[in-house]
Amino acid sequence: MPKQLKPITIPKFRSTDEEADWWESREGKRVAAEIMRRGLAAGTAKRRKVPLKTVTMRLPEPDVEAAKDLAERKGIPYQTYIKMLLHEALEKERRSA
Repeated sequence: MPKQLKPITIPKFRSTDEEADWWESREGKRVAAEIMRRGLAAGTAKRRKVPLKTVTMRLPEPDVEAAKDLAERKGIPYQTYIKMLLHEALEKERRSA
């Protein structure tokens, strides 16, 4: 009979800053690693199916600085944040077209 796994509990957060701090903490990193371990063991962890293409673009410095500031508040890398914003804007445009 398979061993019964202890449920993973993620606390409720009052803000994104509090959540980002928790995921960066020792406990948050332990939980993230356990989630990934279980997903790999169960075969439910999936790799990205969409191929990525490297692009180079010139952006106004104030926009890059704003992205860095906002990304830091969210606890994510600024390039990831810019990619998320672009993706959201493209999805919004697709829906309205």
